[in-house]
Amino acid sequence: MKRRSFLKKSSLVTLPAFLGGFELAALSSSNLFNMVNGDDDKVLVLIDLNGGNDGLSSFVPLDYFDNLANARPNLFIPENELLTMTDTIGLHPAMEGINNLYDNGNLTLVQSVAYPNQNRSHFRSADIWNTGVKSDEFKSTGWLGRYFDDEFPGYPGDYPNEDCLDPFALTLGKSVSGTCQGNDSNFSLAILNVEYLGGLTTGVEAPLPNDCYGAELGYVVDTFKKSNAYAERIVGAVDSGNSIIDYPDNSIAQRLKVIAQMISGGLQTKVFVIRQGGYDTHADQVVEGSTTTGNHAELLKELSDAIYAFQEDLKALNIDQRVIGMTFSEFGRKIISNAALGTDHGTAAPMMIFGSCINAGVIGSNPEIGTDVDIDEGVAMQYDFKSVYGSVMMDWFGVPESDVRNYLFEDFQHIPIINDCQTTSTASVEPTPNILVNSYPNPFQNRLTVSVKMDQKETVRIDISDVVGKVVKSATNRSLSQGAHEIPVDSSTLKSGIYFVRVQVGKAVKTLRVVRG
Repeated sequence: MKRRSFLKKSSLVTLPAFLGGFELAALSSSNLFNMVNGDDDKVLVLIDLNGGNDGLSSFVPLDYFDNLANARPNLFIPENELLTMTDTIGLHPAMEGINNLYDNGNLTLVQSVAYPNQNRSHFRSADIWNTGVKSDEFKSTGWLGRYFDDEFPGYPGDYPNEDCLDPFALTLGKSVSGTCQGNDSNFSLAILNVEYLGGLTTGVEAPLPNDCYGAELGYVVDTFKKSNAYAERIVGAVDSGNSIIDYPDNSIAQRLKVIAQMISGGLQTKVFVIRQGGYDTHADQVVEGSTTTGNHAELLKELSDAIYAFQEDLKALNIDQRVIGMTFSEFGRKIISNAALGTDHGTAAPMMIFGSCINAGVIGSNPEIGTDVDIDEGVAMQYDFKSVYGSVMMDWFGVPESDVRNYLFEDFQHIPIINDCQTTSTASVEPTPNILVNSYPNPFQNRLTVSVKMDQKETVRIDISDVVGKVVKSATNRSLSQGAHEIPVDSSTLKSGIYFVRVQVGKAVKTLRVVRG
């Protein structure tokens, strides 16, 4: 796609005051990204599965298949129609591209990602994921915007400049990504839908009035000039870039194709964020009597085929070791299906990280599905999403752990997602393999015992959550010596029902489903 067709189909670029259009965003940085136009050429592509993806229908836990089928009699996909990803994970049959990606050693699946005290509101949960805060915190800045504020003071007034010619962030979408929001301005730009060529005309000649009106008008004029400068860089990259692989004819695939062209064309923007909407599948998630088809199947096929084509294109362009991608969704769905052939807002969902420089495999265990599922029960959290974000910041962009804890949260847990690009394997990645965690009795009454056995001194944290993801009890958070430990948990104040015991031992996590009798 060359300059004329790109501008006609895409848009012009605007600064934060003039955002709108498609849905894609990008950013870059200095320690995280060294310099926007420097030697560090690593790129992150974020894909927002907007609406709350049903992870249980995407990556089906075969070890709990019968229980899942009982909880979803009008929704479950027959086991013999699932694609085989691992011995215990079956893929939705529409996800052939993701299956190929996994077989090629280009996919890491992080199981059951959420945050403590899950909020099941779309708006609030998306805000939490974008800002990278705890559920009871409120910040106006994004998790990457806070980094940009530290590394690039003076934005937007002092940019672009001779050292930083390219945008810190790009958005092909109706709004910019909240991840890029800084204290004073959003570091992302937008590519708008327009049907004409050329730049934004200011229509104003200097000198401007020496009053408040003149100051405001001057800001607008300066913004237009910066927009045109960034637009010229983006158009130049697309014009110089290339794409070798044939992409599917859907919007997310075509956006990924443009990203590949931008990267291959030399654009130094470091993070791209695109959005695929439609995952709020309260109704018609499947077609009645044909559970392999329906709205969810169509979304997964578009996503899966697009990601696979993108990864293959990066390989063909010989830039695959520069790029990793990551999906996220504001929450998962409830385990039990509803009468409208859909699922309602839940808790945790899997995250996919793809590329040639990842520890390919599965991090975490399959979510546990009981024989009797509560009407409000969601998938329990294993990994906090902020730890996934922080691990990528550390290992892909080289951000110091102390800064990660400052930008995200003090309880950050490093997860081994990224490798040095030299090896890939589809073996399951276990962060700390030499531990053993259990709880008993189950069902329990006034006291529950958590047993932990480990081969080295570690910090052990135990939290108990209810079926909607609310933390109802924190039992311990302290360093324990090597060996076996029996940790009693006073549960006399808990009401009868289903609970989840999350045990974090160093870098390892185990979530156990228990019942208070």
